[in-house]
Amino acid sequence: MEQLVKRQKYIIDVTSSTAQEFVLDGKHKEAIPAALHALRFATEVYGSNSVQLVPAYLLLAEASAGVGRLPQASKYLSQAQWIVLRTPDCSVALQCKLHRSLGLFCAAEGDFEQALYHLANDIYLASSTFGLKSIETSGGYFHMANVFFQQNKTDIANSLYAKAVQAQEQSLSSRLEMSPFAEEKEVSEDLMTEAQQAEATQVLSAVLASREQAPKQQPGETARVLHALAMLYYLTLDLSKAREVGVKAFDLVKQLPQHESLETIGHLLKLINAKLPCVK
Repeated sequence: MEQLVKRQKYIIDVTSSTAQEFVLDGKHKEAIPAALHALRFATEVYGSNSVQLVPAYLLLAEASAGVGRLPQASKYLSQAQWIVLRTPDCSVALQCKLHRSLGLFCAAEGDFEQALYHLANDIYLASSTFGLKSIETSGGYFHMANVFFQQNKTDIANSLYAKAVQAQEQSLSSRLEMSPFAEEKEVSEDLMTEAQQAEATQVLSAVLASREQAPKQQPGETARVLHALAMLYYLTLDLSKAREVGVKAFDLVKQLPQHESLETIGHLLKLINAKLPCVK
């Protein structure tokens, strides 16, 4: 029995990871079978009312919404919400994920007020636990900004986009200091997970696109996003992209009246170039 449970837990991990990868790649249809397997084995191992089932329900909800099956997504979210509500010691991280999923679902339905309510809860829980400028909080800022943008409240949206970038920038800077490429240390366990990397890339790329397409250009803000993206690519070992984006940030900052971040970006480029010895 112990061996069977061990195998089942392994299958849960594999199927959940696979479903998550498909969702992050936008392959929602392919994610559904993997998420269903994760839910099935989690039910066998932990029981039908366990909080351990919530991640699978949230994956199924997101995948179902991605293929346009909103009623089915709503059922999965209701089940996840019911389990969380009856679990007093449910982790903050899981509560954040639930509120974010509910917020995104409400936004997809066009219920922006409810979407903002759930995203505000996501931000509150994440910021009170991980900090206002944590990577866990940045996603909430970003999704809330998207809702305000859909409501044509561009000033509020831009302010929240800036908060999302600041949170990503601070988190990436701290990880850069711990990176074995900045100093000769062992790989830190605090480096980003694949899901965090994917979300960070999504957030920063989307904000960069909005900054570059804005009628009124803000070079300082654009440079800040580029700098954060360069750090992200460096930490995820995409060194060619890191250098390309870092050079853009450096050139943009040089054109500004004040060059506060010039030295920081220059240091990052030195780190990148040290790993790309053939780059002149």
